[in-house]
This record gives sequence, structure tokens and C-alpha cells, in this order.
Amino acid sequence: MAKFYPLEVLEIRKETNDSVVVSLSPPPEAKDDFEFIHGQYLTFRREINGEELRRSYSICSAVSEDNLRVGIKKVDDGWFSTWANEDMKIGDIVDAMAPMGNFYGSIEPDRKKKYLGFAGGSGITPFMSIIKTVLAREPHSTFTLAYGNRSARDVMFREELEDLKNTNMGRLNIVHILETEADIDLFSGRMDKEKCDALFNKWIDVSACDQAFICGPEPMMLAVADALKAHGIAEDKIKYELFASAPRGKGGQKSASKVTDANAEQTSLTISLDGVRRDTKIPKTGVSVLEAALAAQIDAPFACKAGVCSTCRAKIVEGEAEMEVNYALEDYEVKAGYVLTCQCYPLSDSLVVDYDQ
Repeated sequence: MAKFYPLEVLEIRKETNDSVVVSLSPPPEAKDDFEFIHGQYLTFRREINGEELRRSYSICSAVSEDNLRVGIKKVDDGWFSTWANEDMKIGDIVDAMAPMGNFYGSIEPDRKKKYLGFAGGSGITPFMSIIKTVLAREPHSTFTLAYGNRSARDVMFREELEDLKNTNMGRLNIVHILETEADIDLFSGRMDKEKCDALFNKWIDVSACDQAFICGPEPMMLAVADALKAHGIAEDKIKYELFASAPRGKGGQKSASKVTDANAEQTSLTISLDGVRRDTKIPKTGVSVLEAALAAQIDAPFACKAGVCSTCRAKIVEGEAEMEVNYALEDYEVKAGYVLTCQCYPLSDSLVVDYDQ
């Protein structure tokens, strides 16, 4: 089942006009469960008007830091982000799952590696954890970050980034790309493929890149990835973390009547979760494995429901299925049979899905 822990809000720091950084403390008995890897995220849940909502936010603390912090930017119609920015108070208790996510690379203290990072807007949040951890634990490595925003007032973690740059002279290079207010053409506009090509030709050396990270909206992510590959970076050196707004409004699951429509062509679905097997039915079209599980009162893990966060990851043990969208799983995971159940739809007459593997 999806296990949540009560975290206490210790501090709320206004980062920009529409974002906050929240410091959290897990209960003493769950401290070990909240040891994280740089670049991971937390999934929160909150009940609003009788409906449970879940949202994921990246950890911005370094692995070596004692505090657990997340950055939350307010988005239009964002129920959780609006509450966090406007109504959350010190001392509040928020429910969160243990850290998850694969947006990181291995730390190798004896190696001298060259990292590239590309962040758009609040996509900077996981980079704060990644950059601080790399600088502290790989003393010979360097990191170049290209960070795109609408304007200077939208830049999250601006002072912290400058402090990191000043205390790690020669190891951290930051390039700000602003849609407005930039005086130099190279650093103005959007972070599209043309902008990346110009940066790579004039400012950023990609020739010796060991690992590249991209976090931001989909158009930016695809444009940067295309530019990196065009300049010789292999696909397996690029890590992606697409952030996406959750479905507008309540974003509730499919109605039980649709999931159990007797007139629809059905697949026999078996779900293994926490060592228990449950059998149910799922229409062959229109209903995801996750929706069928929730309709059958199976407490399957999930967060974004958009194929972005990997919280709902499971393995197809028997049968065939396909995913509509996948922004979270690596190619080797897909080849091994893993799927994002929020985007997974059956193709065979029977399907066995295991959340425990």
C-alpha cells in the first residue's frame, strides 16, 4: 500500500512572489525512511472538499544537510501549491511518502566529471540537491547550469546559487537565460534548440560532458535534448525530469461504473501489492491499470497521474499492455517489463501486474 508519514512544517521561506521553500521534519521513528538520494522528490497528500489529492515536489536539500526542504511554486488552479503558498503555517502536519525518483547519477568521489544542467522555472528545485551534493562529494568535478526564467524576479534560489558559485570558484558556472531584461542576445529569450546551439557554440563546452540533466516543461526538455544529441552527447548520458501540472480541478479517477462496465470488452486483471494478490476486471479501452486498481479499493501508489513521477511504477508479470505516455522510466526498465500504471492499458485478455518488484 501507499505508506504516508506525518511531517511537521518547521519553516516556510518566501523564495519569490509565487514560490516558497518549506522545511520539514519526519517523526523520529521514520527518520531512516527519509534518507534520500540527491534529485529525488516527496509525494504529499491532502484532503480538499472530501477528496484526496496528491502532488510531488522535489527535495532541494543536499544529502549532507540535516534539514529536509522542498520548493513549491504556485501554479494556476493548483490546489496544493496555492495552499502551501498562502495558507500553510509553521507547525502544520503534512502527509508524505518516503523519497522517490531516479533523477540522479552515481557519486564517484575520486573521479573528475563534467556535469551539465538545464533547468526551466521551478525545474531548478532538484538541481539544488544535485549541485550541492556533487560539489561536496565529488571535489574534482565541475557543474555548468543553464537556468531559464521569464524575468530576474522569477529566479528561484538566486542568492543560494550565487553563494554556491562564490564558494566553489571555477567549479560551478551558472548561465541565466531570461525571456525579458537580459542585455545580451545570447542570454535572452527562451531555452529552445536554437538558443542551446548558440550557447554550445559560443559559451558552453559540451565536448567532455559526462552527465547532463534536464528538468522543466516538455517543450524545453525536448529542445535541449535534441541540441545535446546534435552536439554529440549520447542518449544514455542524459537524465530527464519533466515537471507537469496535475490535471486541472479535482482530477478525480474514473467513475466505478465506467471501470466496471459489463458491456465493454474486459481483461482479467490481477494486482500484487504488499504480498497480496487481488483480482478484478478492466475494460480494454479507456481505463488505466491504476484507475482499475483504485476503483477496486486497492491502495496502489500514485502521485501525478501524468506519466511523470514514477510513483505508480509496477512490473507486468503476465500478459501485454502499453503505455500512452512515459516521461519517468528508463529504457532498460521498460525492456524489463516495468510500466507506469497511470498510463498503462491492457492489450491481452489477462494481465498480471506486480507493484512489489
